[in-house]
Amino acid sequence: MFVTLSGFYASGFLSFKHDKDWHFGDPGSSLKTSSVSRKVASTQLKVGKAMEEIQVKLGQSPAESLEEALYQLRSEHKKSSILLLEVAATLDIVQTYLLIKDLHPSFQAMASNLPKPDSLNGTTSTNSTIEQQAIKTAAEQKSDPASVVRSETTKVDMADPMTGEDEEKEEGEWAEEDELQSEKDPLVEYFEIEEIKKYIRSKYNRLGRKNFMGANATYASIGHACVSKKFELEQYMEYDVGEYCSDDWPLGQKLMVHGCDPLPRRRCFVRGPKIYTKPLPINESLWKLPDDRNVRWDNYICKSFGCLAGPNRKGFFKCGECFDLQGHEKPKWTEVTNTSTDADFMLEEVLQMKPGEIRIGLDFSVGVGTFAARMREHNITVASATLNLGAPFNELIALRGLLPLYLSPNQRLPFFDNTLDIIHTTLFLDGWIDHQLLDFILFDWDRCLRPGGLLWIDRFFSKKEDMDDYLYYFEQLRYKRWKWVVTPKVDKDDGELWFSAVLEKPPRPF
Repeated sequence: MFVTLSGFYASGFLSFKHDKDWHFGDPGSSLKTSSVSRKVASTQLKVGKAMEEIQVKLGQSPAESLEEALYQLRSEHKKSSILLLEVAATLDIVQTYLLIKDLHPSFQAMASNLPKPDSLNGTTSTNSTIEQQAIKTAAEQKSDPASVVRSETTKVDMADPMTGEDEEKEEGEWAEEDELQSEKDPLVEYFEIEEIKKYIRSKYNRLGRKNFMGANATYASIGHACVSKKFELEQYMEYDVGEYCSDDWPLGQKLMVHGCDPLPRRRCFVRGPKIYTKPLPINESLWKLPDDRNVRWDNYICKSFGCLAGPNRKGFFKCGECFDLQGHEKPKWTEVTNTSTDADFMLEEVLQMKPGEIRIGLDFSVGVGTFAARMREHNITVASATLNLGAPFNELIALRGLLPLYLSPNQRLPFFDNTLDIIHTTLFLDGWIDHQLLDFILFDWDRCLRPGGLLWIDRFFSKKEDMDDYLYYFEQLRYKRWKWVVTPKVDKDDGELWFSAVLEKPPRPF
């Protein structure tokens, strides 16, 4: 970090000659030298300040413990990464400016040949078209085979299409400027199905300015593993627009589980059950199996809820008895049964840890929403995140009048920071999970839990020799322990253990 920044600073690489303001041919649009210079000066100032801080820290005494040293190292690494990204962004701005400035003589001709914009009718603004055309031409003329060719370029100082006046930018806003993808985005060109290309290509705002979200365009996202799953994704996206989709949700789920998550949106109609009957009222739906006609059974081995709840169920093994709502599900978290262990906590006991404070939460488990059903009886709203692992888990959750969240373990939770009162998990985090994946998941759950929120780990199990390694990742959260139990797993021989805990997130007001 120190060597890199010193090189930038000492060589004057971030210096920028301040000429008089240079404008495009259209007076309503301008790339101002003063703005570029202001951004460069701001970045240079930050680099200088960072170098001073490094010099001071080099003179300080070393950390007293390994833990403190690791914390300091991570903190410095994060600061360094952010600053280097800003330096790279500044250099991109300067490069773009110089490329377009070289084309200045052609701007007058381009501006005179293009039609005037009709902003009131939503026509794309002339200045936006000029800038995009110039940037594209500049990139083609100035490309260097020996250097890395970037597929994005930064738009600067856009004029307001309604007034023709320049939008003034505050210092630091340049770092947040959107990078617009070029028409030759390598990801777009990688796929052959036109519907995928249309989906992932950037969609520029029609008014040529930032929208209410602060972006110049809308950027569709797909999971990075969609590239390695090209054949399956193109099969999934091959349909006639406006017609019925294939009944291929298993293919979509396979893509999600293998990292192609999020999936692209599709412009076809999902197929529904042949005869859909009215769902049961909420006072009946929680503990009664719904009408079989409300589910499409084509992709399941069992073709009815009766099959799933009976002794001859087929097609799934995780949560094997959970479709038996009355016999297997209803006693959960409320009654002690002959199979209960010290790892089974009662719901009332947990709620009394935070009386009146638990209102909303998430259950990330393999199940049919029974935890959410029990919480609903206490006027607590819980979303149930699960996949359809050989049976209609999501359909049954919804038909019970609960909220299903169709998520894979690969995906970041769609909740804002510090918002949930409780996160519960069972039959999901087991001894199969990679340590680093568990680490990422736990930190994401920590992000979503509010200060004082509860993390309920319900019967996590692994081999005896692996349990201590897994417990480390829960301990590193430094949560308050309300309950913490490790006990033998009674349904197996002595080779496995249960781990259950109720943990409280600390305030962390730093």
